[in-house]
Amino acid sequence: MFKAIVSADTLKDTIDSVGVLVDECKIHLEEDGLAIRAVDPANVGMVDLELDAAAFESYEADGGIIGVNLDRLEDIAGMASGDQPVHLELDEETRKLHIQIDGLEYTLALIDPDSIRQEPDIPDLDLPAEIVVEGADIDRSVTAADMVSDHIALAVDPDDETFVVEAEGDTDDVRLELDRDDLVDLQAGPARSLFSLDYLKDMNKAIPKDAEVTIELGEEFPVKLHFDIAEGQGNVTFMLAPRIQSD
Repeated sequence: MFKAIVSADTLKDTIDSVGVLVDECKIHLEEDGLAIRAVDPANVGMVDLELDAAAFESYEADGGIIGVNLDRLEDIAGMASGDQPVHLELDEETRKLHIQIDGLEYTLALIDPDSIRQEPDIPDLDLPAEIVVEGADIDRSVTAADMVSDHIALAVDPDDETFVVEAEGDTDDVRLELDRDDLVDLQAGPARSLFSLDYLKDMNKAIPKDAEVTIELGEEFPVKLHFDIAEGQGNVTFMLAPRIQSD
């Protein structure tokens, strides 16, 4: 059983956070809220999302898993705007999701969860550096790096206590330094890793510009990015595998 009412903004933020990496996913309908975990086909980017029942205007679920085509769900959610309520109800017999938006009614055919890519185990990494930065600064860094390269280096200089973003192109380079005064918080351990800019660009699309984003970083380790959605009643973790640099 699943029946809920949620604002269009919250639904869109949830879809966007997962849809930047995958086209379809499993949604766990827990009694206390939704949970989604997915990995892209190349096993480079992962997402782990939880949305509490408190993020909904009303929420009823007794457990279970459904498979959803995110592109189709996003198209339907796009018919609603702002805080407009979206009504969701699962028909367990037909395995279809009924969606109502201001008099419009949609019936979304669900996907067999067993046919969807297996959910990843997101490792619990003890990384030496932790940076808390505004989403707008991540957007600025990604945009600048995209002008010169298809890779981006994230680093922490523990001596200067700065967070450094670098991109090197064939002819041009970009470097951005943010010190403690520019950051929300900083745990300055030694860290530097190189990442695919395409993945980080996709993840950046889902990060609110006014969000506080916690970045966990190490030496040639995956990076983890954590941020809240739904006014703090949901949270998203992205993990991105590094591009290992050869000597």
